[in-house]
Amino acid sequence: MEDEDDPTTKNSNNTDDFAIEPREGIIFESEDAAKMFYDDYSRRLGFVMRVMSCRRSEKDGRILARRFGCNKEGHCVSIRGKFGSVRKPRPSTREGCKAMIHVKYDRSGKWVITKFVKEHNHPLVVSPREARHTLDEKDKRIQELTIELRNKKRLCAAYKEQLDAFAKIVEEHSNQIAKKVENVVNNLKEFEHLEHALLRSKQDAI
Repeated sequence: MEDEDDPTTKNSNNTDDFAIEPREGIIFESEDAAKMFYDDYSRRLGFVMRVMSCRRSEKDGRILARRFGCNKEGHCVSIRGKFGSVRKPRPSTREGCKAMIHVKYDRSGKWVITKFVKEHNHPLVVSPREARHTLDEKDKRIQELTIELRNKKRLCAAYKEQLDAFAKIVEEHSNQIAKKVENVVNNLKEFEHLEHALLRSKQDAI
């Protein structure tokens, strides 16, 4: 993790990195590094981090920007039943909290915090352990799916690498076969030329 304005934070192996409060300009090596940083910050402060919306590239679908926020972000929407009555709401953790960080993929290949909202509109849990226990099933499922998606991407990348290597081998063999065919055709043409020359010589001798 680095900070564009603070050269003392450029060492990503510094154990004091996670004691830093988020602020605009802090640089990370990857999206996961930014997530780990904010997750550690949330546990120390006493709230649960939520992985929020992202912006993807229209060209290849890569994630270009991501928001990490508080799990009390947003509001719970009431769902009406078939006969118009409102179903009994489940206990909700949503309180419209605006606390978050926004990280963006930089041209240098790293991730930079471009926005930080510090204030929460609810009491923070004193014990980080208690905060982790408030993580609802939806958040857990999102984290599981995120890990699964990351593994699938790695697997697809490995398959693509193998396919590219196979295609290269096929291309090399195709080029070799094409050269052999070209040599055979040239030899046949040379043979036909010699045959015609020999035939003309015999006719002239007669």
